[in-house]
Amino acid sequence: MSAIYLLVRADDIGMAHNANEACMHTFREGIARSVELMAPCAWFMEAVRLLDACPEYDVGVHLTLTSEWENIKWAPLTAASSLVTDAGYFCTTLRSRKEGVKGLLDLDWDITEVEAELRAQIERVLVHVPHASHLSGHMGLMRVDERIGVVCSKLEEEYGLGVDMEGFERFAGFGSRSQSLVPEQKVELLRENLQRLGWGRWLFIEHPAFQCAEARALGHAGYDNVAVDREGVVRAWTDKRVQEIIRERNIKLVSYADVKKGLV
Repeated sequence: MSAIYLLVRADDIGMAHNANEACMHTFREGIARSVELMAPCAWFMEAVRLLDACPEYDVGVHLTLTSEWENIKWAPLTAASSLVTDAGYFCTTLRSRKEGVKGLLDLDWDITEVEAELRAQIERVLVHVPHASHLSGHMGLMRVDERIGVVCSKLEEEYGLGVDMEGFERFAGFGSRSQSLVPEQKVELLRENLQRLGWGRWLFIEHPAFQCAEARALGHAGYDNVAVDREGVVRAWTDKRVQEIIRERNIKLVSYADVKKGLV
């Protein structure tokens, strides 16, 4: 293969107002080409309105069974009592590594409720964004348990949302310690790593958000610099020199929809 394909995916639109704005900004002014929409979240309808104005932005259904932040929570669309904590929200994680903290897999969860909830999320997205092209899993949902993976594969086929991503490798555009970097470092690292990027198909997943009061109120144990970290994604993905390098090296920006159509 003598071409470089880069699929830049913006995760978690629908989560918060600033995340919605940032996900759209990195498409209109930057290099994002696919965006993952979270159906259970409070800012879902604003995300739908923004996406409706940009129908060329490829959309994925971001299947969600966790609610990780301390100050903002979301719950199932269905009556899925086996998938929630006593407070009625999704768990903060899928598999907990901390004593006294329960993840989804620590609950007595019911696979029939998982399927019903994921189906409801897909159908909510398709009502509002009928051109959605694919499924993805929030916090690695589709890979966390074999039974959940089987359900996700079944739903991909049923709703025509499967995309063959064989041959794509993960692109660590910010290196292995991206959350510890300030925005300027993220910009510089992305420039350097794009200059070195070799031939092939690459998937670059990140979470854009603006550094603002709303983002500063987000966080959880071990991740309290959310606003700074995600502002770095926005700056790097909209950086003019980053875009120049992509043009100079003839890096082809693609989406899941492009892969699905056989254009990659």
